[in-house]
Amino acid sequence: MSFSLDPEIAEGVETLFEGFGEVEPMAVGDVASRRAVFDKMQLMMFGQLPMPGDVTIKDYETTAQDGARIVLRWYTKGEANPGSAVLYAHGSGMIASRMELYDGPVARYVSATGVPFLSVAYRKAPEFPAPIPVTDCYAGLQWLAANAPELGVDPDRIAVMGDSGGGGIAASLAIYSRDHDGPSIARQILIYPMLDDRNTTPDPGFTTWIPWGYDDNMTGWGALLGSTVGGPDVSPYGAAARLKDFSGLPAAYIEVGELDIFRDESIAYAQQLYSAGASTELHVLPRVPHAFEAFVPTAEISLRAGASRHRVLKSI
Repeated sequence: MSFSLDPEIAEGVETLFEGFGEVEPMAVGDVASRRAVFDKMQLMMFGQLPMPGDVTIKDYETTAQDGARIVLRWYTKGEANPGSAVLYAHGSGMIASRMELYDGPVARYVSATGVPFLSVAYRKAPEFPAPIPVTDCYAGLQWLAANAPELGVDPDRIAVMGDSGGGGIAASLAIYSRDHDGPSIARQILIYPMLDDRNTTPDPGFTTWIPWGYDDNMTGWGALLGSTVGGPDVSPYGAAARLKDFSGLPAAYIEVGELDIFRDESIAYAQQLYSAGASTELHVLPRVPHAFEAFVPTAEISLRAGASRHRVLKSI
């Protein structure tokens, strides 16, 4: 028996893509074509909702471990000062997208919750393989913790968050910070996270539309991990699911769709966190694929997912 797609999501996706144009099949390993397609897709998706008028954006910068300049974007809402903050890693398989493409989604989180966000313009694979995306974000986390007093942030109330590839980076960042006696992380918020490079076998139940498929997944992981992909020597700083010791990790919120190829690895990761004593809230949402709420933000299930994320953000 195969899964079915939520009819509201199906209708919204069909309407959204009417003017997108044909997408030629992309070979495994073709990063350039995926960057062009996914960046165009995100511009279309994220432009469906207006940019909040009550959010201010300011850029800072910090230095990566290799001396590179990393841009950090700080989003705040008016006079709101909850004391908490979120470091955000954007999605797109660790190979595509840009910090500025996520201005809308990040600003909407800030507008809805009052919680300030720091988005990191981390460097992407294959030009910058693992662990560089994670260590770039770690530099951002160190900057946020060091500047917490002047930003009005309690350094014990900083969360890490990301979607898709950024969700995988956020998970690995929590591990990296633990292992390097880094800043305290209050919670890891993982939205349909990309966690396991060994996820290459198609699910026979997935006969409906999947925006990030197995060829895309193999391309992303191959770019990030190179010749080590799928082998025994992959570090959890590259693929978080390779972690052996889950002790001492922060509480988690994990959300994934039933039709997302990351479903099983998200569930398995939550189970590992549970077993290690990390309080974890897991949502497996029925009949929706990867990035469902970005494609159809007004669908009932998208609004429901947004309310859950806002609740968690406000609780940090």
